[in-house]
Amino acid sequence: MPRFQVASRRTTVAEGRSRTAPTKNRNTSRNKMAEIAGTGIDLIEVDRVRRALDRAETGTRFRARVFTQGEQEYCESRGRARYQSYAARFAAKEAVMKALGTGWSRNVGWEDIEVVRERGRAPRIELSGKAADYARRKGIKQLHVTITHTKTQAMAYVIAER
Repeated sequence: MPRFQVASRRTTVAEGRSRTAPTKNRNTSRNKMAEIAGTGIDLIEVDRVRRALDRAETGTRFRARVFTQGEQEYCESRGRARYQSYAARFAAKEAVMKALGTGWSRNVGWEDIEVVRERGRAPRIELSGKAADYARRKGIKQLHVTITHTKTQAMAYVIAER
């Protein structure tokens, strides 16, 4: 589905010669532009997430409270790059909260936001529980996410669309 409209023209034949005539602008739901409801961006140091995960007294609890089982399985499968993957998902969750117009609150929890990445596909955001309810109340139809990381930093950008 196109995200923007382009004024187009069509060629017609009248009285044996070609001329260009404007097309009619049909205002259908298919042609409507998407409305951005919010944006969010977050940047985090990979080492900060690594320290939180490796802390003996709180690391296990942090992992369980912030990352879904699917996210943990994906990150752990990344070997030495697992901390970069954890940091990227943490940044994505923060960016989602900002795009929804809330921080971590009673409306949105860490476990309600999941970054899903299927092999060969771009990552996507899945909301559940109170985050999904909150997004529905705000009229959010779709979330677009982009994630990047280096050895030292991870960043995510999210667009919430109505």
